[in-house]
Amino acid sequence: MKNLIERDKKRRYLFNKLEKKRLELLSIIHNKTLPQNIRWQATQNLSSLPKDSSKTRVRNRCIITGRGRAIYRQFRLSRIMLRDLGGKGYIPGLRKSSW
Repeated sequence: MKNLIERDKKRRYLFNKLEKKRLELLSIIHNKTLPQNIRWQATQNLSSLPKDSSKTRVRNRCIITGRGRAIYRQFRLSRIMLRDLGGKGYIPGLRKSSW
């Protein structure tokens, strides 16, 4: 699981680093008033960027286990770890409900 967490960290770093450039290229590509050759060049530049710099490649993962599904964004924990840590009292303000 550590490998998945490290890969996700790399993707987040690349996304933050190249987000501005990617948005600039996309705005040039979608601008219909510009000449076709400039838009084509922007398309080529966009495709030369690493795939991992795209926002869709970033996945929310549990910071403890690396689980990629059922993640609570507020805590950045999976449902399993949230229940476990909440039951032990390690998360302030979170209680196990009972009625």
